[in-house]
Amino acid sequence: MIDKISKKVMPSFEENIAYMDKLLPVKESFDIIRRDIVIGGKKATFYFIDGFTKDETLVKIMDAFFRVTPDDMPEDATTFARTKIPYVEVDVLGDYDQVIRNILSGMTCLFISGYEVCIAIDCRTYPARSVGEPEKDKSLRGSRDGFVETIVFNTALIRRRIRDPHLVMEMTEAGQTSRTDIAVCYMQDRVDKDLLENVKQRIEALHVDDLRMNQQSLAEAIYHRKWFNPFPKFKFTERPDTAAACLMEGKVVILVDNSPSAMILPTSILDIVEEANDYYFPKITGTYLKISRAVIAFLTVFLTPVFLLFMQNLDWLPEIFAFVAVKDTVNIPLVFQLLLLEVAIDGLHLAALNTPSMLSTPLSVITALVLGEFSVSSGWFNAEVMLYMAFVAMANYAQPNFELGYAMKFMRIILLILTASFNWIGFLAGCVVVFCFLLFNRTLTGRSFLNVKMN
Repeated sequence: MIDKISKKVMPSFEENIAYMDKLLPVKESFDIIRRDIVIGGKKATFYFIDGFTKDETLVKIMDAFFRVTPDDMPEDATTFARTKIPYVEVDVLGDYDQVIRNILSGMTCLFISGYEVCIAIDCRTYPARSVGEPEKDKSLRGSRDGFVETIVFNTALIRRRIRDPHLVMEMTEAGQTSRTDIAVCYMQDRVDKDLLENVKQRIEALHVDDLRMNQQSLAEAIYHRKWFNPFPKFKFTERPDTAAACLMEGKVVILVDNSPSAMILPTSILDIVEEANDYYFPKITGTYLKISRAVIAFLTVFLTPVFLLFMQNLDWLPEIFAFVAVKDTVNIPLVFQLLLLEVAIDGLHLAALNTPSMLSTPLSVITALVLGEFSVSSGWFNAEVMLYMAFVAMANYAQPNFELGYAMKFMRIILLILTASFNWIGFLAGCVVVFCFLLFNRTLTGRSFLNVKMN
């Protein structure tokens, strides 16, 4: 809930301008522009943000204003907006909260002497990058467009795919300082009404100063999760086709301004692990991809703990798998090797994110040498441990959800520690812990993460 300015626009032009100059730092801030002109013999003042306004459009509008004579001036602002402003998106505002919000969001607001309201002209433009394929949610056959940081462009990308009057996009805002625009999108004839009402009430009841991390801030504000459960509560996508498909399934899609992704509700474990490529290929291929991803996810969690369990109980190892046993001298206990490599892999991830592109190739060569041959020959790590951890590191990228990948990593670490501490009893206890984390992970609707029904 946002505290709004309750003051109405005053009848006196001078009082309105004085109050606006008090609310806006016109003299201190160089990008807040005040422009005084005369329209039809009456004093008028523009307020707009430099960089948010289409200069060519504003020049044409002002040219039309300068042609208005005193005899042509209508008696009220509504008639003036209809007959004297040659532009499509024009509105009449009666309170200062709307005026300030519109100015700071890029609209041009006009006060004219004798009118008791403000005229808002939406000739804004935002600095925006072009619509391109997302870096994360790539598809071999699907469309190559992706969401950008401008919410209007994102709603247009969805509307382009769903040409149905039942598609509703409700605009609201959150954040006392940021006043961030939020679009709640749904199919009116398919959405779960209880879910929709729940989502809208949570957004309207927000008491936050800003949404500085965009959708992540919104997700944490509308649903206070248990900090110790790392499994995701929401599904995010940067693909408009995925968002459109979810809308047609009856889900709710939330778009936040300044964020190039969409939040999808409700969600389950199957929603999190699926990706667009599963549906752009024939059924048998898509099914194979889903099964492969599920098997890889299972191995990602259990491969190294099972390896550690068998190394602690070599007599359990079948003869046919005797070759997997560690044959070299173990200088450091296997569990510490595995945990050290878990941290080292995260270090590589962070280094890759912060390394300039021109240095990425030399860094890759150095990393391959240091964490490959040299680390084994020096005795720090055993070759078998390096092999299994390399598989785990690559397998994490098979999951389309980054948060799910880290959740599986944390489950794997829990299994390793419990297995090393309590042998097979610890392994079984770890399996129970992993299942409980999945079972008791509640989403926004209150359903379990393992509940896979559509709505």
